[in-house]
Amino acid sequence: MIKKLGFISILLFIIYAAGMYYYIFHGNSGGIPDVLKGTVADPETFMTERELLLSEEYSKIKNFIFFVATPLEWVLYIFILLTGLSRLFEKWSDFGVKWKVFKNGAYVFLLYLFTALAFYPLDYYRYFLSRNYGINTQDFSSWMRDYVIDFWINFGTTLIIVIVLYWLIQKSAKRWWLYAWLLTIPFAIFMMYIQPTVIDPLYNHFYPLKDKELEEKILSLAEQANIPSDHVFEVNMAEKTNALNAYVTGIGENSRIVLWDTTLNSLTDEEILFIMAHEMGHYVEKHIYIGIALYIVSMLVGLWLISKLMPWLVSRFGTVLKINKMKDIHSMPLLLLLVSFLLFVSNPVSNYISRYQETRADHYAMQLMNNPEAAVSTFQNLSKSGLSEVNPPLLVKLFRFSHPPMLERINKVAEFLEEEQQK
Repeated sequence: MIKKLGFISILLFIIYAAGMYYYIFHGNSGGIPDVLKGTVADPETFMTERELLLSEEYSKIKNFIFFVATPLEWVLYIFILLTGLSRLFEKWSDFGVKWKVFKNGAYVFLLYLFTALAFYPLDYYRYFLSRNYGINTQDFSSWMRDYVIDFWINFGTTLIIVIVLYWLIQKSAKRWWLYAWLLTIPFAIFMMYIQPTVIDPLYNHFYPLKDKELEEKILSLAEQANIPSDHVFEVNMAEKTNALNAYVTGIGENSRIVLWDTTLNSLTDEEILFIMAHEMGHYVEKHIYIGIALYIVSMLVGLWLISKLMPWLVSRFGTVLKINKMKDIHSMPLLLLLVSFLLFVSNPVSNYISRYQETRADHYAMQLMNNPEAAVSTFQNLSKSGLSEVNPPLLVKLFRFSHPPMLERINKVAEFLEEEQQK
């Protein structure tokens, strides 16, 4: 039964990967509608022939990696369970300490380290690919430093969640999911609060915007939008990437406006102001708080589904998966598999909501700035700097794009102009 389940898992993954390979590399590539060819939305009007070629190659490879990486993660969790590795990690974690919290903590570390090492080659390939196509500018030592920071931050967060979760499962087999959900609310808000001042500075150096004239323009724009802000921050991203970005992050007194130095070095003041107006649109339309509310609802649904699916899987396949009870820590790979699966299948919904919010923020920026030329040139420059796919295939858009494709964003500028002219 163990060999059969393992064989089926691998076979399904191979069939799926082959199907996605054909879809991405040989299927419908999206293309540019005939009606938009030769317009400002057509990448042939603002990208060189080499940039077009690199963009197509880079996008296809990234898309394929995305679609196979998560199912590969599921196969890894199944492998850990079927081979008894999870039970072995639990055995190694029993080093004579009476408190179960320390045993569980040791188990989480062993499992997290094993999965991190298993996926390191793929993570390194992503770095190599991005650097090879001129997006990433980090040297290996800098990338490894960020990789290690990622490991410890993600491990620390996972450790807290798992320790609390399995303690709740021990205490209440039926309602653990509800208690866990109630605890996720303050935890999520706390993480959002400390992100700009505690976590982000571990990766990059943040400092007040050097260009004070530009800062005054941005703060004046923020004042028009009734956004309380005294400073704009700059972050040194040029040593890591050629991509462009700007964002508003944090909540409460820790909220801040941040500009990548690559954006400052590559765009005009008008284009930068359009980007900032877009980010301010998120603030004005309260997308941060809507996002928190949606996260809370999705966590409730997700935890409830896991509370139903996991006991059933343990009762049905527990012997094969070498899981005695759901409350035992060695069931964690099954829990992670379910979490990963639910996140993956919910991507189209979360991305749709995100794309809608991004469209609203674009519309707000166009109204506030009333500068369509800056909007178009901004979208074109963002496409070029990241070798973005301006019109991706449907599945790629549904599962990967949290922002509208650039073709749609540029075309919305034209629609906005028509609306304004009709008024």
